[in-house]
Amino acid sequence: MHMLNIGHLVETTARFTHAINGSHVESFEELRPAYVNAINILRPVGLSADARGIKMGYEDSGWVAHAKRVGIFPHIVGPASPSSGPTREAWDLQVSEALELIERIHPELRRMVSLFLTDIVVLNSEADGGGSANQMPGIIMMSPSPTWTFLDYAMCVVHEALHTALFIMDAVSPMFTLPPSELEKAENRALSAVKIGEKRPLHAALHAAAVAVPLMFMEHSEGKTTLVDQYTDSLRDACDDMQTKRDLFTDYGQLILDQMTEWVKADPIDFDLIGRGITSREFTGYRPIAV
Repeated sequence: MHMLNIGHLVETTARFTHAINGSHVESFEELRPAYVNAINILRPVGLSADARGIKMGYEDSGWVAHAKRVGIFPHIVGPASPSSGPTREAWDLQVSEALELIERIHPELRRMVSLFLTDIVVLNSEADGGGSANQMPGIIMMSPSPTWTFLDYAMCVVHEALHTALFIMDAVSPMFTLPPSELEKAENRALSAVKIGEKRPLHAALHAAAVAVPLMFMEHSEGKTTLVDQYTDSLRDACDDMQTKRDLFTDYGQLILDQMTEWVKADPIDFDLIGRGITSREFTGYRPIAV
């Protein structure tokens, strides 16, 4: 699938950075600094990213203050309570182990995380989930449950990293023929694969379907079936519903939707296809859009 293929994500990110700062990168090692330079142009003053690794943050992070100020993720940042030193150390360990687990499941999933994420802000807000937003490129916020395992942390990180990748993909090659304000109208909503039975704006429904795929793959890789059992039917229903609104997708959006639909409609689902697709040249290129 293009949305998880590291070659396609690298090419798309290179186009994204060139559009913002005119950079020409010739290697993956050059891409991360160019990406960071590009998103720093889009970030608020004083909240710049560092090209070296992923920075941990907590309730006293400037990003929490920014999110409260502009109304992003109120369910996560609003109820966040103070965290102690030992609590932060435990979170840091969980995230570190989660990143190692992602590497073991598939090294190129870890490469995707390394490319797109610059900050992980962990909060104690009892929201039991995560969040990312196109207004905050490179940032994910996480409110873990005390019962979360390393796999739960790992899936949250990949989930939010793919959201970030989808924001970049949509910026470079738009997926919809209408703006988000139009996609939010009742007639343009579609079933969510994650919030089962709920209709969401079409762009949100596509995101929800897309991020369900690597979560199912990761769980399957670890010999577990909870999310596979939970999401298979809902992802099929979501893809079918989005297909009824096919005219609202661009050619590129239809490509992403069709690949998901074909994969999830197979019986049994071919998880090996996801593993191969992350690196396969088959899913690397996509024609640039002339302006």
